[in-house]
Amino acid sequence: MPSAPTTAAPGISEAPGAAPAAAARAADTHCPYCALQCGMRLSPSDDRGPSALLPVTVAPRDFPTNRGGLCQKGWTSASVLRATDRITTPLLRGSDGALHPASWDEALDVVAAGIARVQDEHGRDAVAVFGGGGLTNEKAYALGKFARTVLRTANIDYNGRFCMASAAAGANRAFGADRGLPFPLADLTGADAVVLLGSNLAETMPPSVQHLAGVRSRGGLVVVDPRRSATAALTGEPGDVGGVGDQGVHLQPVPGTDLVVLLALLHVVVTEGLADAEYLAARTSGFDDVRRSVMAWWPERAETVCGVPADRLRYVARLLAAASPARGGTGAYVLTGRGVEQSSQGTATVTAAINLALALGLPGRVGSGYGAITGQGNGQGGREHGQKADQLPGYRKIDDAVARAHVAGVWGVDPATIPGPGMPAVELLRSFGARPGLGAGTTYAEDGRPRALLVHGSNVVVSAPDADQVAANLRALDLLVVCDLVPSETALLADVVLPVTQWAEEEGTMTSLEGRVIRRRRAVDAPGEARSELWILAELARRLGSDVSFPTDPAVVFDELARASAGGVADYSGLSHARLDADEDDGGPGLYWPVPSAEHPGTPRTFLDRFATPDGRARMVAVDHVGPSDDVRPDAPLYLVTGRVLQHYQSGAQTRRVAELDRLVPEPFVELHPVLGLRLGVGDGDRARLTTRRGEIEAVARWSDRIRPDTVFMPFHWSGEGSVNRVTTDATDPISGMPEFKVCAVDVRRAPGTQEVGA
Repeated sequence: MPSAPTTAAPGISEAPGAAPAAAARAADTHCPYCALQCGMRLSPSDDRGPSALLPVTVAPRDFPTNRGGLCQKGWTSASVLRATDRITTPLLRGSDGALHPASWDEALDVVAAGIARVQDEHGRDAVAVFGGGGLTNEKAYALGKFARTVLRTANIDYNGRFCMASAAAGANRAFGADRGLPFPLADLTGADAVVLLGSNLAETMPPSVQHLAGVRSRGGLVVVDPRRSATAALTGEPGDVGGVGDQGVHLQPVPGTDLVVLLALLHVVVTEGLADAEYLAARTSGFDDVRRSVMAWWPERAETVCGVPADRLRYVARLLAAASPARGGTGAYVLTGRGVEQSSQGTATVTAAINLALALGLPGRVGSGYGAITGQGNGQGGREHGQKADQLPGYRKIDDAVARAHVAGVWGVDPATIPGPGMPAVELLRSFGARPGLGAGTTYAEDGRPRALLVHGSNVVVSAPDADQVAANLRALDLLVVCDLVPSETALLADVVLPVTQWAEEEGTMTSLEGRVIRRRRAVDAPGEARSELWILAELARRLGSDVSFPTDPAVVFDELARASAGGVADYSGLSHARLDADEDDGGPGLYWPVPSAEHPGTPRTFLDRFATPDGRARMVAVDHVGPSDDVRPDAPLYLVTGRVLQHYQSGAQTRRVAELDRLVPEPFVELHPVLGLRLGVGDGDRARLTTRRGEIEAVARWSDRIRPDTVFMPFHWSGEGSVNRVTTDATDPISGMPEFKVCAVDVRRAPGTQEVGA
């Protein structure tokens, strides 16, 4: 594959309004970013004022998750509709190595011919598909169907593997079902205690913080984070009782030891007789093994590993127990996020959080529970309907014969033609390059190595771990096809770039972090020749000679999705665009799956009567702490942790193109404690060089006393020399396949040429 261009190609707009869309129309819809899916109203812009170049203006709606609020990203979301470098026509890479405009027929003919050639020469699995958690339910469903019926490849996965895989694995194992929050977010309001592990809601989902007001007023918010993040600061100023604030407590563990914190909390619950014995006997199995396993983690021992004082661990365990229904509290919640899940022991950590919640009798009770904070806009729906390597629509397992038969009947194919499980995301991205252990330059021969990749809604060159190697692997492909809105770093490596519609230009549905299915509505036509992925997949299926039907009307696609999901864990069979529209017209806020019939009201709270396991009991599984795969050592004595900032989202492909957001945080930075900065000779504002086993990067240093002195933090929204995922490890959780983004060992020094501190 030729090297990618570094500048915009023809066919990419270079100024606002270069490819104007048709007149805008008013629409009630939802924010294009995170899984909170804030309600918003789009209205046609005036011809005057600062919004004149934008097709619509944005205003918040009073929706249950955001209650009339929006964050900076939501308020500025209309700017992405007029990104100055919006892709407006298909692009093909020429013999000169540059991308050039092409017609849709030319581009799709090249894609179809390339797919056919690769599969003829190397087999069906030689073509792979990589999806995204921002695709609508309809597009996610169609993409999975296309992979399994037209390409008939096992190799499809998506960037949700980077987001929710460990939480999903833990929830499926314990409860038999994975719905990020099995209760409405608003339920948090009445709790006496909420433990939030590894999630910085105040910056990632700011409108959600209002749901914590009640628990904060009662002093019950517990935040577990190596940094004193904006969310950790909501616990109030630490007082005299073990660092407890007036609104809660912040536990600041050594990176990678959150599992130890959870094991110690459960140890206290068990040994002090705080467990809900009646609930455990009636609704769980496996508690005896878990009880024995946590005996090894008394708080004083845990303190030597995680760094959290033993008295503070006891305080939090007792706080949670006092808030539990068994002890007369108004309710308690244990919530996990990416900070503890993006780990080589992420599934074990989620399992420990679930064990703690079950021991206290929280899941399946109104006003209490365990939940995982879904990140991407359709991270929940995106994993339910076929993008995941091992799943079919309705959250069915692809190796389940009954599930295969049902879905095959909807698709009109022989169940035997549906491939089995494929490679999870990190393994898939590795597979394009050299085979480990066979020497430099040795590649998979003719044994099934994927040679072509179709990317939809993901920017893996920035978002994947060990990103330099990922980019090299993509360059080794025979064919790379990217569907995108803008020339992302991944699109700029492609042989074919196909321009697609975005949020306000399309109809469809999304599923929020609560399992709430909601409508996305079109307010403006797409610019230039941008088309929906539904149309693109239908055209490719026709060119590849498939007789499987691929409708392009999102409402029709959803009806098919509903039939395919019928009887599955995530049953949408009672839903339709018409029903969701009627619900909203009546003032409803969407419907929660499962919705197994047109008369069913939806399921805001799951597990109230039984868990989705064969015997109806939640399974408790004993786990233990192993530690990070890339732990500190003499040549890398510090921990590197990664995360987000308020102004940017994921790989930054959208938000870095919004002038207001880019101006506020224009470049990556390294956050480090002043004590560490002085010790290393890295001053506030200096350039710092970070080195791991994967390579080195540079960014501006920012001193902050919010972080542990043994830890540095970097946000992951940028490409180039400050792209932190160039140096993160691609070690994965053995159960979920989730990469260990959140912690690795690093050496930090002042970059050459930077003036010394105090000089």
